[in-house]
Amino acid sequence: MNVYNAASDIANPGAGYKLADIPAHDPYVVADKATGTYYLYTGGSPKLHGMDYYGVLAYRSRNLEDWDGPYVVFRIPEGVWANPQHGAWAPEVHAYGGRYYLFVTLHNNDRPLEGEAHGSGYRLHWRGTAIAVSDSLDGPFELVKQDAPIPPEHLMTLDGTLHIDDEGTPWMVYCHEWIQTADGTMEAVRLKEDLSDRASEPVHLFSGSEAPWDNGEHSPDSARSTYVTDGCQLYRTSGNRLVMLWSTYEEGSYVQTIARSVSGRLEGPWEQLEPLVFDDSGHGMLFQTFEGNWMLILHSPFRMPESRCKLYEMTDTGATFRVKAARTDLDGSRVDNAAD
Repeated sequence: MNVYNAASDIANPGAGYKLADIPAHDPYVVADKATGTYYLYTGGSPKLHGMDYYGVLAYRSRNLEDWDGPYVVFRIPEGVWANPQHGAWAPEVHAYGGRYYLFVTLHNNDRPLEGEAHGSGYRLHWRGTAIAVSDSLDGPFELVKQDAPIPPEHLMTLDGTLHIDDEGTPWMVYCHEWIQTADGTMEAVRLKEDLSDRASEPVHLFSGSEAPWDNGEHSPDSARSTYVTDGCQLYRTSGNRLVMLWSTYEEGSYVQTIARSVSGRLEGPWEQLEPLVFDDSGHGMLFQTFEGNWMLILHSPFRMPESRCKLYEMTDTGATFRVKAARTDLDGSRVDNAAD
């Protein structure tokens, strides 16, 4: 096994890495059948990866066990609404209209928003998901909108994902930050057909406090409790049920959970199901292997640089997805922290 050397990776991508070797947050996997290659996308930073600016990295694998990389597929350019030195979160890549679209949360801490932040030490500033496009999964990706994020810029948002509804209309589903709302929410905006901008006002889907357990932070010196919403991802089961993966907390520990639309439509209403994985694990997404098996990839623990990707084989019950087995043989972890 090669030893992960973050300082040299940008100039000299390596081979033979295991997921346990790679610091990663908010992982996203694309299974490219044309080349028989799995692409893993995660954020890249100056501190951890020696980059000049924040951006997005990709790793590649043929078997989900041995990975090469990282390769830089996106760097935040100068002269746009986001500050290249302030972070790139939750990258994910979607095939759409014959091209590949990168959704990534960017920041500008120097552009404040009006209002009072919830939570000690936080302040409201520009944060939202941008969209960039490329003709290749290897990038480079270029922003389609440079003056503002896709969701309304007066909202502090993150973790935008692409959803195509039954009519073929593209949507961005995203999280509205608890820092601004206290009770974080899931919201959606309809997108223009070419994904260049939003085409509607936000639609409320559900609130973080609707989790089926007490996931709030109840500070004695705070006027309101706070509830986190993170990492939304939408899928159809074999029974045509629309479900959403999302993440929140339980007593300070990250949790991977799942919700289901009662109506089968994005607008809901949404019902909250039992969590999938506990023990400071979350921001997961589902993908199918080249053999047709459903897999969940997430990160655990929450904090970088300790965070690593974990893999779980999943069962599609028709009504929802459930954890079948932790794939420690692939990711190198030793603890099965799936919900019973």
